[in-house]
Amino acid sequence: MTSRERVQTVIDGGVPDRIPIYGWVRANLDGPISKAFGSCDAFEDHYEFDLAHLFGGPYPYPGLSARKADRPIEPAEALDLIISDPDDTAAYAGIAAGIEHHKTRRGRFVYVQTPGIFECLNDVFGIENHLMYLGLEPDTLREIYGRQALWNRRFAMNCLDLGVDMVHVSDDWGGQTGLMFSPRTWRTLIMPAHKVTCDAVKARGANLSLHTDGNINSVVEGIVELGFDVVHPWQESAGQSLTEHHARWRSHFAVMGGLDVQTTIGFGKLEFLRAEIERVMRIGADGGLLYCTSHFVQDHCSIEELTMAFDLIYDLSRRVTA
Repeated sequence: MTSRERVQTVIDGGVPDRIPIYGWVRANLDGPISKAFGSCDAFEDHYEFDLAHLFGGPYPYPGLSARKADRPIEPAEALDLIISDPDDTAAYAGIAAGIEHHKTRRGRFVYVQTPGIFECLNDVFGIENHLMYLGLEPDTLREIYGRQALWNRRFAMNCLDLGVDMVHVSDDWGGQTGLMFSPRTWRTLIMPAHKVTCDAVKARGANLSLHTDGNINSVVEGIVELGFDVVHPWQESAGQSLTEHHARWRSHFAVMGGLDVQTTIGFGKLEFLRAEIERVMRIGADGGLLYCTSHFVQDHCSIEELTMAFDLIYDLSRRVTA
């Protein structure tokens, strides 16, 4: 199988020839990786990554910093914010270059990060105020979310037109033990706004993934209703069981994750790290898993530990069986 075929097989519920692998390593470890391998690109080539996570595109609120300079923005004021043009072709140059590098030249499955609703608008309000407004001003937020949803849909459609394999929606909802707001609030305010983009992506027959940290157990059924094909990271350190996913949810969506940056990699616990990598990869050996870090590997991870981990991941992906 090619990398793209391998990843698509997992998304479609099949059994790949080996577990697809990837890792979010660039953000904090570019320096040590480049010193050891020459570049992050060379690191990804060395370990034959099957996926690539692309960033870029227009930002919806270009004048936000100036508006926030004096005091927090309230919901009624947010409706007056100038929102950028999601069809600004020049803003997608970085995404197009990423597609060329990863998909065209290296045959990888490429997915692009697109805005969510709650996480995106935390930029506008600040997370503490935003959580307060969910309770105090739901009707105004519903209008703001609706406008953001239409913008997000255009962003996603433009990325599909460029040739990405999957639209990846980033919207953190979870804390360590549950949602940051009630499941009812999620279903009545946040879910309908997501449905705008989700329906449009699925109507085009494209793949759809969700990034949301933390414990999201109380809204998994809604995630299934929205049509997400992949969920990242399905965080075990926040009470999300991979074994339960395989037993209950695997037929609905694959997990992209497995290497927990909160508890596993970057702490010098090498035997524990080895054991966790092998445990998780055995769970996903027959499908359902795109093996990946749960988030960006943090800068307290040494290059020696990082390479040890990915040497093992590379080896196990090619020989582990369920």
